[in-house]
Amino acid sequence: MTGLTHLDAGGAARMVDVGGKAVTARMAVAAGRIAMSAAAAAAIRDGAVPKGDVLAAARIAGIMAAKKTAELIPLCHPLPLTRVEIALEVDDGGVTATATAATDAKTGVEMEAMTAASVALLTIYDMAKAIDKAMVIGGVRLLSKTGGKSGDWHHPQS
Repeated sequence: MTGLTHLDAGGAARMVDVGGKAVTARMAVAAGRIAMSAAAAAAIRDGAVPKGDVLAAARIAGIMAAKKTAELIPLCHPLPLTRVEIALEVDDGGVTATATAATDAKTGVEMEAMTAASVALLTIYDMAKAIDKAMVIGGVRLLSKTGGKSGDWHHPQS
């Protein structure tokens, strides 16, 4: 089982030891999309969803999710986040969520950014499902990461 950082020599799951790594400034950006009917998108854009301000709730949910990532992903390290931002762009066919997470730590914030984007999208679904139950969440992906020993990375399609 060599080369797999989350497995020990016997194949058991383990949290990676980052104790010897340097603290560096790290940032990750992730995005995803929820596709929906034009009526649902218009209701969200116009603030006409009966449950309330969908975009405000999704932003808060995404930020909260980033802060809870280590509780949700079993082998993820808890991180002192210095920034989490959720950008939501509504168009006629849905909403794109882009999450940015930053820290000064020994390991990266990719999981925090992807968790934030995912939960923001799930919140949109929850708040708008009375208008469109057929909404589809997809395309959640890391767009970029900076910092750390492995350096910067940018998704080839972004």
